[in-house]
Amino acid sequence: MKTHTRRHTIPFVWPCKPFHIVLVEPEIPPNTGNIARLCAATGTILHLVEPLGFRLTDVALRRAGLDYWEAVDIRRHGSWAEYLRQAPECRRHFFSTRGSRSLFDARIEPGDALVFGSESRGLPDAVLDGHPGAVVGIPMKGGSVRSLNLATAAGIALYEALRQSRAGPGAEESPAAGD
Repeated sequence: MKTHTRRHTIPFVWPCKPFHIVLVEPEIPPNTGNIARLCAATGTILHLVEPLGFRLTDVALRRAGLDYWEAVDIRRHGSWAEYLRQAPECRRHFFSTRGSRSLFDARIEPGDALVFGSESRGLPDAVLDGHPGAVVGIPMKGGSVRSLNLATAAGIALYEALRQSRAGPGAEESPAAGD
């Protein structure tokens, strides 16, 4: 298999403090692998809150993350309570189809955490009920689609956070990797 080498450097102003993506009880290995690759590409810290629906050695997880695993800062937490004890103090944005406030109306700053639930259940009610003002949703046109794929939602949310931080205080200009 030939390795893909085409890559154009796109200048970007990266935030000084990394964002955090928190996956609470993820179930599908390729989704988590894709999100890990997203985190590697953006310098985002990935938090995995157990129980996981797979092993970190799962072939599908590894395949989705390709050869970027060493570039991902992954932090495992045995439970939501353990995550809260171990994670750095930061603002959290909880993504849910229950969210009545749009992602695009949320003010996301460097260092904030973007929190997502499992693919089949979303975030637990107890987590959402404990943070009613921080629950946001990604706009979707009405119809038969109930929710977006977890990796797609994480990508949308993270790149919106990066877009918002681009001109914010504390941003630093840095070349893309490989320069």
